[in-house]
Amino acid sequence: MSTNQENQRYSREELVEFEKIILEKLTNARKEVTFIKETLSRRNDSGTDNTASPTKVLEDGADTAEKESLNQLASRQMKFMQQLENALIRIKNGTYGVCIVTGKLIPKERLRAVPHTQHSIEAKLQRND
Repeated sequence: MSTNQENQRYSREELVEFEKIILEKLTNARKEVTFIKETLSRRNDSGTDNTASPTKVLEDGADTAEKESLNQLASRQMKFMQQLENALIRIKNGTYGVCIVTGKLIPKERLRAVPHTQHSIEAKLQRND
């Protein structure tokens, strides 16, 4: 077996470990998106008072800012979920864990921390230069 990492792939057992990590993160992200959507729905349902007092205007502004923040959070979570789902596809097609820039195997420690990554630290640092 070659010690050159450029053509290696993770074993089926190793891929199963990463798949479990990804599925757990995906489940948690789905729960968070559901919670955010329920929170936004409750806020929309309670916003039926049409009085125009100065206090009400300030509350509406704060409420709008909070809704925007929740929408942004939901959007980020949905993007993260898509990245995780794409990682599952890479596991199935045998390309998971290989850096798309260097072609080298991404270290397990990095994949455990960022299981949807397609870049080794080396490639990520090159992109930031």
